Amino acid sequence: MSTSGRPARAGNRITDIIGIAVGHAHRVDDDARVAGSSGVPDGHGWATGTTVVRVSASGAIAAVDVRGGGPGTRETDLLDPSNTVQTAHAIVLSGGSAYGLAAADGVMRALEADGVGLPLDDRGHVVPIVPAAVIFDLPVGAWDRRPDADFGADAVRSAHTEFAVGCVGAGVGARAGALKGGVGTASVRIDAGPAAGITVGALMVANPVGAVIDPQTGLPWDLGETELAGLGLRRPSDADLDRLADLAAKHTVLNTTIGVVATDAVLDAPMTKRLAMAGHDGLGRAIRPAHSPLDGDTVFGIATGAVRPATPVPTPAGMHPDVAVVAEVCRVAADVVQRAIVDAVLAAEPIASIPTYAQAAPSAFR
Repeated sequence: MSTSGRPARAGNRITDIIGIAVGHAHRVDDDARVAGSSGVPDGHGWATGTTVVRVSASGAIAAVDVRGGGPGTRETDLLDPSNTVQTAHAIVLSGGSAYGLAAADGVMRALEADGVGLPLDDRGHVVPIVPAAVIFDLPVGAWDRRPDADFGADAVRSAHTEFAVGCVGAGVGARAGALKGGVGTASVRIDAGPAAGITVGALMVANPVGAVIDPQTGLPWDLGETELAGLGLRRPSDADLDRLADLAAKHTVLNTTIGVVATDAVLDAPMTKRLAMAGHDGLGRAIRPAHSPLDGDTVFGIATGAVRPATPVPTPAGMHPDVAVVAEVCRVAADVVQRAIVDAVLAAEPIASIPTYAQAAPSAFR
C-alpha cells in the first residue's frame, strides 16, 4: 500500500524559508498493518522511510544539538562551531535505527552526481556534507526491512517546497508514546521587533518515549484556547480520556524525536547552534518527558543568511552584536518546534494498528 500524508500548508511550513526543500521516500506494506495479540505491532513487511531536508541556500550555516541519551547520528561532530566546516547540503532524518544511517550514503551519491558539495579541487570533485539522525522504528515493520542508500537518494531527488506531513518519509514507522507519530512542520514570520522580516520554520519527526497528550485534559500540552481553536480541538469526552489512559499503558520505551529548525536570518555558527538548542525547548513543551536516557532527541539548526534586520540593535561592547535578533529568533524556534510536533500527531494515519490521536479521542475534534 502507499501513504501520501497531508500536504504541508504554505505559510506554515519549513519551506517558507527560501533555499529549503523537503523530500520523502518510504515503503509501507499491507502486512505492516497487522497487530499481534498484545495490541502492538507484530512486525511484518515494510513500514519505514526517510525524509531529507535539502539545503540549497549558498553559504547556509548548520549546527546541531543532541540531548537524548540514545542518539543515532552521523556527522554531528563536524557541526561543532569550533570545527572547520560550517555548512550542510542536506540533513537526513530516517527510520531504521542505526541501520537507517545508510540513507545518507544515497543522499551523498545523488548530490555528488549533481555536483553539489564542498569543492575540494579544481577538477569538479565535491564532498557533500550530509549529517543524519535516525529514529527507532524497527518493531513496526519487519526488523530487517529498513531504509538504505536508495531511500536517501530517492528522498533527496524528490525534495521540493511542496511536501506532505503525517505518515510519510521517516514518519511512517514513528510512534508518539502510545499513539501514531509522524512528520510535522510549522513556520512563523516575525512581524515586529529587532527580528522583523525574519522567518523561522521547523520540521520534526515525532517518535518520542514521552506523551504528546496531557492525560488530564486529553489535549496537546501547553496550548492556549486560541491555538486549540485554530487546530479545531476541544477537551475530549470522559470516555475518550479513559481510552487515552488505557493506551498510555502500552507506550514503547525505545524511541526518539529528531528534526530541523531553520531560519533565513544571518547567523554565525555559534548562534545557529543556539537556534538548535532553542528547538529543544519546544520539544520539551510538546513531549513529557523529553530527553530521556532512552530517547535520541536531536535537533539540527540551519541559518540561510538571506535576511538581515533593517535596523541593527546597539549592544554593549563585549556582547554578541546580534544578540537581540538571536534572542527573538530562538523564542520563535521553540514555538515552531512545538507546533511541528503537534502537527505530526494530528496528521498521522493508522499504520501497524497503532492508533492515531483522532481514533483514540474523536470527541476532541470540533
